[in-house]
Amino acid sequence: MRKVVKDDNVIVISGNYRGKTGKVLKVFPKENRIVVEGVNFIKKHSRPTQQLPQGGIVEKEAPINASNVKVICPKCNRPTRVGTRILEDKSKVRYCKHPDCGEII
Repeated sequence: MRKVVKDDNVIVISGNYRGKTGKVLKVFPKENRIVVEGVNFIKKHSRPTQQLPQGGIVEKEAPINASNVKVICPKCNRPTRVGTRILEDKSKVRYCKHPDCGEII
């Protein structure tokens, strides 16, 4: 089970965008990289096409390493490490590792 999945709210803990929060848009598990909304913008030069007849310079988010983010717990609203736990019905869930929280994410 992945520590960070799509639609998680995360905070960037290292790099140029340290402290920024955003939603995970895409996950690339083989490369251990994720795309976070509003983080790590690049400028891409694009030719005029039928979909974009004007062309020009387009800004978009680029992937960052998944180790540079922490998941924000929905209950305690703090950055947390994520653990996995197997419930009685044999389903695997992620949970907040804060000692006073322990909420299922």
